[in-house]
Amino acid sequence: MRDRVEAQRAPLLDLSHRIHAHPETAFGEHRAARWCAELLAAHGFAVTAPAYGLETAFEATAGDGPFTVVLACEYDALPGLGHACGHNLIAAAGVGAALALAPHAAELGLTVRVLGTPAEERGAGKALLLEAGAFEGADAAMMVHPCPFDVADFRSFALGTLSVAYAGRSAHPSLNPHEGRNAADALTVAQVALGLLRQQLPAGWRVHGVTTHAGDAPNAIPDRATAEYEIRALAAEDLRELRERVEACFRAGALATGCEVALTRPEPDYLDFRSDPSLTALWEANARTLGRPAPERREPFACTDMGNVSHAVPAIHPVLDISGGACGPHESAFAEAALSPAAEQALFDGAVGMAWTAADAASAHAG
Repeated sequence: MRDRVEAQRAPLLDLSHRIHAHPETAFGEHRAARWCAELLAAHGFAVTAPAYGLETAFEATAGDGPFTVVLACEYDALPGLGHACGHNLIAAAGVGAALALAPHAAELGLTVRVLGTPAEERGAGKALLLEAGAFEGADAAMMVHPCPFDVADFRSFALGTLSVAYAGRSAHPSLNPHEGRNAADALTVAQVALGLLRQQLPAGWRVHGVTTHAGDAPNAIPDRATAEYEIRALAAEDLRELRERVEACFRAGALATGCEVALTRPEPDYLDFRSDPSLTALWEANARTLGRPAPERREPFACTDMGNVSHAVPAIHPVLDISGGACGPHESAFAEAALSPAAEQALFDGAVGMAWTAADAASAHAG
């Protein structure tokens, strides 16, 4: 399988570089999805695109064995930062693993299913695919992710999003301020309440956000204010309690100022990732064979919609060092690192490591 990935070095690097050069954000990844699907189709995969109700999702399958492995390909970019999370490498590694496995599917008893999974950065594409049945019948699901270090037993926060909109009443700030209801003040009250709440939150719970609108001119009391917030907790169960407490702070802002508030969820919650112990052990052994650095043990430090998949299917999400700790995801320098020699090595190690791990898992299932 290693030779198979090496034989595809040029097209896999070309795929990674093209995706990197043409960044597309959530649900707009038309070129990236097409390029991945075309390369798989050229090697005999049966491709469905679009898939599962998402325009930039695809499904590609090879083999019909009793053990089904799903390889997840992310390819969305960050607004304003391009591929500063290295999803070009994730997509190419997933395709590479599939190309390595397909010729051996019959002897291994494998069904290889590649899913193009849009909107990881914003939109929870995998949660939507999970709800649509894309992971039904899967015995294992896997992907790799670039990072500033190697981790095998990856864990993540659960993440929830919240859109906040206050509606007040405009008025002149000196002629008739008493007739106004200041929506910006409502948001300020809520932010003060959140600041005080943070002292009472358990370790590992996070609340952060940005104001997206708070008035247009200083000579008019703002009648509209909006914000976007994220909340994070160590487990999905904790996220529900945190959401209740955070929403209470925003309602307090409305109560204090006489405004109205609308609280909405723009996307499904991202659940905490739970690595499957057996698959993780197989990955670690294969990573050692590939000469990867000894994996670090890290507390949760990120969020991913692959967490939703891990609650339904045995899954792994190893991270691979491409920057030597010099920079991390969501930094502009990381976009440059995603084209480096270390990134290319991570791409091939990820592809081979996933192929070997899927083969080992299928063999263990059959034995």
